[in-house]
Amino acid sequence: MMAERREAGQKGGRAFLGVTERTQLLMLARESIKYGLSHGCRQPLSGFTAAVFRHHAACFVTLTKAGALRGCVGTLVADQPLADTVAYFAYSAAFEDHRFEPLAANELAQVCIGISVLSQQEPMAIGSESQLLETLSPCKDGLTLSYGRHHATFLPQVWESLPEPRAFVSALKAKAGLPEDFWSTEMQWSHYGVESFSERD
Repeated sequence: MMAERREAGQKGGRAFLGVTERTQLLMLARESIKYGLSHGCRQPLSGFTAAVFRHHAACFVTLTKAGALRGCVGTLVADQPLADTVAYFAYSAAFEDHRFEPLAANELAQVCIGISVLSQQEPMAIGSESQLLETLSPCKDGLTLSYGRHHATFLPQVWESLPEPRAFVSALKAKAGLPEDFWSTEMQWSHYGVESFSERD
């Protein structure tokens, strides 16, 4: 297993994870899923001595199978150490993403694990949809929408399937449960970057 480095708009400077740390996090994610398959519950979290793993960071864990999404769960809130967050959401992506059936033991070898560590979200002062579209950086920005009880986010990787800003924003509104042509000045927008890496044979 190797950590395949893939930057997707890391905002605010260079990546803070080296190849060794990335590989260890990917191994931790896979071990968390293996434990779930064997015991039917989450693996008890233990302390990680390396300072980089104690750093609080938001992250998403993504599972793909034959190139298709098999699970993706994460958080926008950086309230736990990175290693604990990765282990927690690896289990969630495998067994608690309600869009999919829980991962079966015979699927694990076919699954590729990806991890996206988020930078701090930056609020955007946006007065119109046209301003939002002009401000976005395609293929770099992750985007979060909040409007009352409606909340949704797209990681920067979503630009790969929705490369046009208007389509990207419309799909995000739909994900939040809003009409694609909806607009209100009370909508709150934030953008962020990610440090992304995945397993590679």
